[in-house]
Amino acid sequence: MTKDPTPATTAPRRFVFVLVEGFTLLSFAGAIDALRIANRAAGRRLYEWVLMGEGGQTITSSAGTSFNLDSDLVELKREDCVVICSGVDVQSHCTTKLLNWLRREARRGVKIAGLCTAAHVIAKAGLLNDKRATIHWENHDSFAEAFDEVDLTKRVFVIDGNIMTAAGGTSSIDLMLKLIADEHGEDIANIVADQQIYTSIRTDRDTQRLSVPTRIGVRHPKLSEVIQKMEANIEEPISPSILAADVGLSTRQLERLFRRYLNRSPKRYYMELRLQKARNLLMQTDMSVINVALACGFSSPSHFSKCYRSHYDTTPYRERGSHATRVAP
Repeated sequence: MTKDPTPATTAPRRFVFVLVEGFTLLSFAGAIDALRIANRAAGRRLYEWVLMGEGGQTITSSAGTSFNLDSDLVELKREDCVVICSGVDVQSHCTTKLLNWLRREARRGVKIAGLCTAAHVIAKAGLLNDKRATIHWENHDSFAEAFDEVDLTKRVFVIDGNIMTAAGGTSSIDLMLKLIADEHGEDIANIVADQQIYTSIRTDRDTQRLSVPTRIGVRHPKLSEVIQKMEANIEEPISPSILAADVGLSTRQLERLFRRYLNRSPKRYYMELRLQKARNLLMQTDMSVINVALACGFSSPSHFSKCYRSHYDTTPYRERGSHATRVAP
């Protein structure tokens, strides 16, 4: 137990966890457990929480575990902090009722946080216009296409005024540790981190994805630089000869690097990056197949379809159709 610098008479802050169908269990559990441990560390109730959601009955996570809710979406206290928890197929669960409720609470000055894919919910409600935000890296491309008025980052978490977003996974712990430290001091936040065996606390300056060398298992600076350029230029691909020249290599040297470390040509690797983005857009947005093709650097829909089928053994149209069938209620 440690001494909390805030007065013992201060009322507990209430967190309202709004669970959206298919929410990610890890983000929710990490956040709520950080609050529980903070109470234990301080020896008094710093925080309390309730679970809300549409209907006020039960909500099922993406892992298949169901949770009983404390209530439907009701009016909150201005001092509350709303935490929207969502996950897979978030677009399908942005209901009119949820969005209207969120807008109303935002007008009343309630703080709002979004975990994992919940930035999509908040942006759909119009609350992220001209604000900085983050979302799980897998949803980054589709979010950027849908909400160009949002300053989207790849940070672990972002706090912009009364709106907070965390990228998912363990980033919810980082966000909660930041809030706990701001309200009750770093000593209590550090105890919470230790209890969660969380040895590397990240800040809002840290990015959510592993570095390129760590991700691909290769520590070659020029190869990493080329891959970063590829990832940053999907809509307008750069030729291998220009990529090679940019890092001081010949085209043949670049070919050898890719063959040695990644067992594929630069052209093939670049194509796989573009097709992966295309697959994300097909499954996470309602963009037309033609627009998906253009966003991923294919000037011809027929060429896009041919490449997609060669890599995924299905056409873009069938991919979208089968995904819609899988997520239909």
